[in-house]
Amino acid sequence: MSLTVSIAQINPIVGSFKQNFKMISEAILEAQKQNADVVLFPELVITGYPPEDLLFRQNFLRKVETMLQDLTQVAPAIAVVIGAPVTRAKRLYNMACVLKDGKIIHEYAKRHLPNYRVFDEKRYFRRGGSATDSHRPNSSIVEINGHKVGLLICEDIWRKGPAKTAKAEGAEVLFVLNASPFRTNKTKERIELLEKRSKKNALDIVYSNLVGGQDELIFDGGSLIVSQQGKLLLQAPNFESGLFTHTLLDESPQNFITPLEQNNLKNIYDALVLGVKDYVDKNGFPGIILGLSGGIDSALTMAIAVDALGAENVEAIMMPFRYTADISKYDAAQQAKTQSVKYREIPIENIFESFMTALSAEFEGLERDVTEENIQARSRGVLLMAMSNKLGKMLLATGNKSEMAVGYATLYGDMAGGYAPLKDVFKTTVYDLARFRNEIGDGTVENPKYKEIIPDRVITRPPSAELAPDQVDEDSLPPYDILDAVLRMFIEEFQSVEDIVAQGYDAEMVERVANMVLLNEYKRRQSAPGIRITKRAFGKDRRYPITSHYRWNMT
Repeated sequence: MSLTVSIAQINPIVGSFKQNFKMISEAILEAQKQNADVVLFPELVITGYPPEDLLFRQNFLRKVETMLQDLTQVAPAIAVVIGAPVTRAKRLYNMACVLKDGKIIHEYAKRHLPNYRVFDEKRYFRRGGSATDSHRPNSSIVEINGHKVGLLICEDIWRKGPAKTAKAEGAEVLFVLNASPFRTNKTKERIELLEKRSKKNALDIVYSNLVGGQDELIFDGGSLIVSQQGKLLLQAPNFESGLFTHTLLDESPQNFITPLEQNNLKNIYDALVLGVKDYVDKNGFPGIILGLSGGIDSALTMAIAVDALGAENVEAIMMPFRYTADISKYDAAQQAKTQSVKYREIPIENIFESFMTALSAEFEGLERDVTEENIQARSRGVLLMAMSNKLGKMLLATGNKSEMAVGYATLYGDMAGGYAPLKDVFKTTVYDLARFRNEIGDGTVENPKYKEIIPDRVITRPPSAELAPDQVDEDSLPPYDILDAVLRMFIEEFQSVEDIVAQGYDAEMVERVANMVLLNEYKRRQSAPGIRITKRAFGKDRRYPITSHYRWNMT
């Protein structure tokens, strides 16, 4: 007898029991229409992931139990495997619940709770099957349509033991519920892992993954079915919701597929688009505004926003000053026109002069320095936040990871905003993504063959904050290709200054960059949340003290 399984790759909203119930119910009923024996949902899909400290609220957990019982009545004839936080014997578990015939017929508690990078599950959950829970058996095996199915949850599949145990207990196939967030090259890692586990244990593996944005995390979907020979039977698309059905454990020949080609830049771009869309939509904003400076960061941010929300929901503001080049104003206006975005100019000269007049007595006898540059940036920040407040639209911050790393940004100025799409995107990657976006073109403008969404001059001219005459970023920073290489090694790979210098980089420069990173933690703590695309972002991944005298000194 075969087993037909539908994978429900859906985009829940944390804490929205009503909307999540509707989404889940629709997927169950559609799976039933497709004659599936069982529908597999992602990890903690009932609440959305991660629910974080909502899990400490008993009212929240009671709603989970109510929703589970309601779901048992949606389509009793089909088996439903679904993730939820469940309290049993006064202990909270990350659970896979199996619903069938109007009741919960089986529960499996996650055995391995990740507690690294963005994961903090030991703060909330008790580990399933541990010695302290010997009163509560935690078999992963449940019978569905005459077959023994082994249940695992996310981190369980990354360890050797749970799959091996399920096989020893008689599993014919493994179902894995996941809330696995996106980062670069993650799809390749998942496929390689599942191929390894399936061949080692001679088991088909059905891997269901969440899709959607939740604050700084993006879940990319990409659900998979891998045969016991370690070959792909099904691969769901990245960043898209859907129901994907496949029949297993029958005697007909299996049709193996070639893995979908993974374009790293496309995946990053799609992740940024989905992150902006879900953050704006799930938080109920009618649209966004941003400062469009004529530079590369704001240009890419606007392109992402338009792709996420539609041009009608994006408004761009150019705020020129005496140091703003005419080509900056021209290029910003050109991009706004190309993408059909509402655009206006609001000069800040008079605002800046008002501040300087008010401060003239306090500044008398003091040399001009970065203070005056910051006043320019903060003048813009005040204007943008005022418009955000008045219009109800969310302000997007446009800074990138390179700037956030070394503090090359102004608090309450260009750092102002509710969300920062490029916060985990290095400057060199910003350029790559801009070129990638231009290659795609845009069929929404009057000329569908027009490809230069971001004006070429914005990409090719030297980057500048334009806060001083003839200013360029390299006056204050190393060239971005060198800076980003050093930052990747220091931040993401935890390499020491000595290790980086040993690879041929200038010692004084590396030490200066490392100390800039350490010194500017206070700025990053006050920055808007942003989309995580690397293995170590400035957010949940990083927990450094603000008050710290630790600096790097090679001497």
